[in-house]
Amino acid sequence: MLSRIDDSLYWMSRYLERAGNTARLVEINVLHLLEAEDALPEVAQWRPLLSISDSEEAYRQRYDGAEITAGRTIQFMTRERANPNSIRSSLRLARENARVVRDRISNEMWEAINEMWLHADRVMEGASPGGRAPGLYAEVRNGVARFHGISVSTMMRGEAFGFYLLGTCAERADMTARLLDVKYHLLLPDVSMVGSALDYYQWAALLKSLSGFEAYRRRYQAGLRPVDIAEFVIFERDFPRSLRFCVERMRHALHEIGGDGSSDGDRGVVASMAALHGHLEETSADKVLAVGLHEYLEDFLAKIAAVHAGITRAYFEHYLGVER
Repeated sequence: MLSRIDDSLYWMSRYLERAGNTARLVEINVLHLLEAEDALPEVAQWRPLLSISDSEEAYRQRYDGAEITAGRTIQFMTRERANPNSIRSSLRLARENARVVRDRISNEMWEAINEMWLHADRVMEGASPGGRAPGLYAEVRNGVARFHGISVSTMMRGEAFGFYLLGTCAERADMTARLLDVKYHLLLPDVSMVGSALDYYQWAALLKSLSGFEAYRRRYQAGLRPVDIAEFVIFERDFPRSLRFCVERMRHALHEIGGDGSSDGDRGVVASMAALHGHLEETSADKVLAVGLHEYLEDFLAKIAAVHAGITRAYFEHYLGVER
């Protein structure tokens, strides 16, 4: 396929996954405020969302260094056009990329993403999202899930599907790693809070942000233990948002697009993917926590960034003239 087609398929799925992830994250944060018995300061509650999406600097520029508040953060993460990671921006870019590849995706896929964007844009043009936030976020989550379901059931397998799957899983793995890292370094304000009601709700919020709370409870009966959560979120082979699950699907997607190491570009991607996969093998949550979870996740994020850079060089470079 042409480089621009590969590029648009990859970014269509990345942006769409980003919109769904952001909607789930903001929705759970709003609900967490209502459920938690011990409330965090407003800044401590909402700064992590900006950190997870790497949007703190953009937030400071948009609001001229003003304090982080719930209202501003919800606005910024939901419908702010100046925020490239907002739900609105992500859905718009996903739809634009889908328009480029209409002849490579099914009619049902195009109709689903087009309707989702048009509806969300109308809603966000209206009143502040705070008034109907739960409904809006649920609609985005369900719309993204519907699109993925339609894609899996209607899209021909092959190179196009490989780039779609590669983008989806790369974005999902990146978000999962950032969420887990932020929990350890930003959400818990003090070691004395470990085991408290606040700690419980934060771990529950983390799992719910990954749509994994019920799955985790079915797998582990000892409560919300950090080591079990780390094992589940990083290494669980059957959980669709775990790092291991996503990386395994990325390897499969690379095979779909013919990444066999036969060319210089392919060799770079295959080597980067092998390094990423090796990062998850022959270790466990106990070992990771003993060495340092933050360091482990930083290394993972660097390796997945290397895979993305390799994919760009090998498959998109002839078309791309700007950095995404």
